[in-house]
Amino acid sequence: MEEAIDFLVTKNPIFQQIIEKYGLPTIPKRPQGFETLVLLILEQQVSVDSAKATFLKIKAYKTCNPENMAVLTEEEFRSLGVSRQKTKYIKILAEAVLNKELDIESLASKSAKQVREELIQLKGIGNWTIDIYLMFCLQEPDLIPLGDIAVINTIKELLDIHNREEMENHTEQWSPYRSYATYLLWHYYLNKRNRKITY
Repeated sequence: MEEAIDFLVTKNPIFQQIIEKYGLPTIPKRPQGFETLVLLILEQQVSVDSAKATFLKIKAYKTCNPENMAVLTEEEFRSLGVSRQKTKYIKILAEAVLNKELDIESLASKSAKQVREELIQLKGIGNWTIDIYLMFCLQEPDLIPLGDIAVINTIKELLDIHNREEMENHTEQWSPYRSYATYLLWHYYLNKRNRKITY
């Protein structure tokens, strides 16, 4: 991490300011596998905390594996707090694993581009979910999820860039450590709002 932080600080003083004010960020880590992909589906467009609460309800009810998730009824999912749309996405994921269309274990040995090409085929798994899986589970060092509201808002606030394309162009200069830049931006976003997240 030290090398990445040193590099980013030379690229933009905002990173130094974030560290001086809030210290170093946590590097999020999650286990690879089916459970984490289910959790990421639940986290789409809702708070991390409410998604986690739903995820824990699922796990308390049934082991979160493809076999169980494929046969759980829509009513059961609803009683656990899962929307109809996310129920559909979780079932599509479970069935892809059971039908051997997706080998989650093999993703660790593939490039970020290959992982994206494979996961994007599944309805309900978009670029944000893939970015987070690559960063948290596969420790991909050079991604910035510009579909993430906290990242976008922090770039707008700290860099006064409001256009998506300009954001993409500007953040190119943070390569090959864009994931670490993301962790710093999240760190700022959460601390400023007095929020704590356990990844």
